[in-house]
Amino acid sequence: MRRRRVLLAAGPAALALLAGVVPQPAGAATAACIPGTQEPLCTVWTGHVDFVADADTLDVDVAGDGRRAPVRVRITGIQAMEQRVYSRYAARRRGDCHALEATARVAALVRAAGGRVRVAAQNPASRSGSRARRSVAVRIGGRWRDVGATLLAEGHVLWLPNPVEYAWNRSYRAAAQQAALDGRRLWDADGCRTGPDQDAGLEIDVNWDADGRDDLNLNGEWFDVGNPSSRDVPIGGWWVRDSHLRRFTFPSGAVVPAGGRVRVHVGSGDAGGGRFYWGLDAPAFENADGGARSLGDGGYLFDPDGDLRAWTIYPR
Repeated sequence: MRRRRVLLAAGPAALALLAGVVPQPAGAATAACIPGTQEPLCTVWTGHVDFVADADTLDVDVAGDGRRAPVRVRITGIQAMEQRVYSRYAARRRGDCHALEATARVAALVRAAGGRVRVAAQNPASRSGSRARRSVAVRIGGRWRDVGATLLAEGHVLWLPNPVEYAWNRSYRAAAQQAALDGRRLWDADGCRTGPDQDAGLEIDVNWDADGRDDLNLNGEWFDVGNPSSRDVPIGGWWVRDSHLRRFTFPSGAVVPAGGRVRVHVGSGDAGGGRFYWGLDAPAFENADGGARSLGDGGYLFDPDGDLRAWTIYPR
């Protein structure tokens, strides 16, 4: 089980909270995080999109916040494939397979809404690095349309659960699982290019909860890549990842034997005998949470072309 520490700063905002007074951010209102539901509640702003950086990052001029500069927003609950070159012009963008198509889809949604967006957060202080972590919706045809849910349902992005902005975790996981079952876009095993051993039917499994404390037993978390076919499958240059951007790439000469499997441990060790080591210094996988936060994660196997060849999302 993963353990986290939360540090509280006794500044003015914290003292206000201790006194039972929740300060309202400038230009914000309070409403249900997901329209049509009653709880949880979110702080909600409206604004206008100034720039679509990639499929999960936007610059938003937030109405009434008193800032001249737009706020860089990280859309909560999703993870796009990696984009390396950012531009207002689609032809100038560069990135991994599926990244540019996902960015173009966000840009199209923003254009259809005339740039108008609704951003929401359970905790207004939520951050992803320097970006404000927010749910984002666009106003199209007289109703708000959730951008993250749309991208997941259409198969453009992976599900990335968050323990703070958790209101969307359950519905987003279901959308990702359905898109995967339907083989949409990212989940099309030869959507980038017909690759090696396309018919091998490789599988991936994840042990996400190590025995004892996850942070003291890193190698108790692992990926297993299985090969149910009757021939060996070389996987040098293939890679595995969780819902974050970090990845482990298999070395040249790695093979999943016919009817067998190889294992990638999260921590460190000496590779050999079908075992590999990612070398992380902290647990990789979120522990599943059946409560309100609905946490979970996934394991994903990609070939060198960027095609997603095997996956598992938990809890099922």
